[in-house]
Amino acid sequence: MLQAIIFDVDGTLADTENVHRVAFNRAFATAGLDWHWDRARYGGLLQVTGGKERIGHFVDTTRRGQYSREERDDLVARLHASKTRIYNRLIEQGSVKLRPGIRPLIDDACAEGVRLAIATTTSPPNVVALLKSTLGTEGPAAFDVIAAGDSVARKKPAPDVYLAVLNRLNLSAASCIVIEDSQNGLSAALAAGLPTVVTPSRYTVSEDFRGAALVVSTLAQAADAGGATRGAGILQTLRAIHADAIRQGAEAMLY
Repeated sequence: MLQAIIFDVDGTLADTENVHRVAFNRAFATAGLDWHWDRARYGGLLQVTGGKERIGHFVDTTRRGQYSREERDDLVARLHASKTRIYNRLIEQGSVKLRPGIRPLIDDACAEGVRLAIATTTSPPNVVALLKSTLGTEGPAAFDVIAAGDSVARKKPAPDVYLAVLNRLNLSAASCIVIEDSQNGLSAALAAGLPTVVTPSRYTVSEDFRGAALVVSTLAQAADAGGATRGAGILQTLRAIHADAIRQGAEAMLY
């Protein structure tokens, strides 16, 4: 039986990645740097999960030898802190909406006693800002567990953040389903034994999602596939996908 839905955040709950890109560029400009991440470069950098890690990777690969290790680490920390402040201001201005189907799914899951959790590589302040902006001031309280940022040592595609969420929920992987948007996220969820639905975002649409239980453009489309258009239809569809994934897993154990 489906007992919990675990969401990724960026690209999954909302199409936030371009807001992150803008915030990174403004942080660079504020620091007096002439760096600029266009859409193509940022799309490639998204293969590196985590904002600090992304900046560090960029410095290491394009500014090699310009900074000592101490200078490099200090610069990454300062840029990331600045970027987080800028991003949160943009989100608080209402610049991002939830992706289709997310709000009704959250509402119906809460009404029917299906627990909600978040497993993401983004920083906790970013998560809270997005939830409050899109769901209201009580938005974060809808989620029993929010595992974000540096809550685990290894970020996606390692399964650590999903394993941490399962531990905090006190549930098995067989009791949950994941909503993701990227190959890195899918790999992390599958490595934790979690059936996963993928709703690709603009930056991940061309990635390889083999192993996903379902790939659809939005959760609203998942409801359409299940013969319904309301949030309850999305939840019903996820329950059916979850039950089928668990059944297939049990059958595979027999061979």
